[in-house]
Amino acid sequence: MALATAMILSYVETLIPFNIGIPGIKIGLPNLVVLFILYKYGFGYAAAVSLLRVALAGILFGSAPSFIYSLSGALVSLGIMVLLKKTDLFSPAGVSVAGGITHNLAQICAAAVLMNTAEILYYLPALVIGGTVSGALIGITAGIMIKKINIINKI
Repeated sequence: MALATAMILSYVETLIPFNIGIPGIKIGLPNLVVLFILYKYGFGYAAAVSLLRVALAGILFGSAPSFIYSLSGALVSLGIMVLLKKTDLFSPAGVSVAGGITHNLAQICAAAVLMNTAEILYYLPALVIGGTVSGALIGITAGIMIKKINIINKI
């Protein structure tokens, strides 16, 4: 069910006209599911949902380069989010911001390697800002969902 929800959010994200003039910046709606699953069910389930979603979205909505960018971003950001969550020092919003930023960092590094150019790194400041904003929004939303589900589970 989580994978299906993440896939629907991937598709919905393709329909949102979110163009601020910088290629590659997205809201990150599917990450809402991954973050929620990470907090509720742990690393294994979150990794499965994240990696399967990247693979399916790549097949359905993307291209080979976009798949490589998404996969690199997903792997690095999930690793960072798992580590930060384990410290218990960060809220879901803080974990998500770190995930958003590292996702973009990994993608830009993959693009620099694939395109064999360092000039693409000029996008880095904009991508860090985008990752921060989208990570905060996704993290705040996931935090609310986690609290609401915990309340429902106690009833």
